[in-house]
Amino acid sequence: MGSVNVLSQDVVETTDKVSEAPKPKGIDDYNNECLLGDFSSCQISGNYYHKKKDKKQSVLFWDRACRGNLKRSCLKYECHNPKPIFASCYQLGMIAEEKQLPQAAKMYYKRACDGEIDEGCYKLKEESDSILLHYMSIILIGIAVLIVARTMFQDESQFRASEKLEDNVSKSSIAENGIILKYSRPVFKRYISPIVGSMKAKKKIREKYKRVIACSGLSDILTPDDFFSFKIFLIIGFPVVFLGIRAFLEETWPLSYIPLISVGGFFYPDIWIKGAIQKRQRAVLMAMPFAVDMLALSVEAGLDFIAAMQKVMEKAKRSALVDEFEIMLKEIKVGASRAEALRNLAWRIDLIELSSFCATLIAADSVGASIGPILKNLAGDIRQKKSADIEQQAAKAATKILIPMIFFIVPAVLLMIAAPLVGDFVGN
Repeated sequence: MGSVNVLSQDVVETTDKVSEAPKPKGIDDYNNECLLGDFSSCQISGNYYHKKKDKKQSVLFWDRACRGNLKRSCLKYECHNPKPIFASCYQLGMIAEEKQLPQAAKMYYKRACDGEIDEGCYKLKEESDSILLHYMSIILIGIAVLIVARTMFQDESQFRASEKLEDNVSKSSIAENGIILKYSRPVFKRYISPIVGSMKAKKKIREKYKRVIACSGLSDILTPDDFFSFKIFLIIGFPVVFLGIRAFLEETWPLSYIPLISVGGFFYPDIWIKGAIQKRQRAVLMAMPFAVDMLALSVEAGLDFIAAMQKVMEKAKRSALVDEFEIMLKEIKVGASRAEALRNLAWRIDLIELSSFCATLIAADSVGASIGPILKNLAGDIRQKKSADIEQQAAKAATKILIPMIFFIVPAVLLMIAAPLVGDFVGN
């Protein structure tokens, strides 16, 4: 009987403990605690009504959490992590931004940032970037208006005359040099090149870019003034394209990239023309063996140097070297000496093999020696140099192929070999 009483007493105590266990909180409990001053509960209530798509109630509770006195809340309840409370401020800022209320959005984002919410700080920074962009756009528009106003008062007849002189430049030859030059050239040549041509430093600009343009073979398309104008134009052109793509794709790319893009626009023409020079030099080097052989055969057959050059131009494929030979013959016809024309040829191409070829012909011409055997020896040397370059490129290709092999092929092979062994080891 005593044992029964003890058992019933244990059952009663257990029942009391179960009744004293805390019940799980419902949304009404969080609402009441929010009204009593627990602002973290306000955040939870706001999240609940946001999931229920009750926008009015969610905004009401988030606003109370954001505006609440955190210290007062922590006096009554445990409040170790204040971030959830300030997350309400960020959410309210997003809503204010959707409703196009910039002042309210800025206020909420600032309070979220003060509460160590990184997203709120990022939004404030983005807003300051937009203000910077606004002032930059005003400055750039002012510069553009100044350029247009200045060019409008320049001599229109001078521009028309320069256009007539450039009628021989076909649009296809311009398009071959890239889409950027194709669509940029009419703008910078009309509005920026006249200003560059009137600058005090125009002499230095022309000396700096004259040989670069000649080596690239773009003398008919660009002048040194045009090339510098191209660089200046892309300082504005690249950011405008960036903003257009950003708006079209509806992306949120940071506007702080614009200064870097402008710097890239200024240096892009240098990189582009360097690639054009290297491509043209390779084309000249590939065409040299046949041209020098043909020149040697023509001279040994009894033709003079000029007639042999014309024969090379008739028989050889159209290339950069043939174009340079044509320019050289034109210079000789207008009165330049053969030595001077050959020096100009070497200056325009800036290639060691062609410079050696021109120097040899100039030396032979100065002493009156026959150039037939000299050209024959030069042709053999050039062919040998070309073969050595091809072998060198083939050797480099074997080394370069190691990079994709190490990162893509070797891991796959190791996986195929090691996977069964690892599986057996783990199974055992």
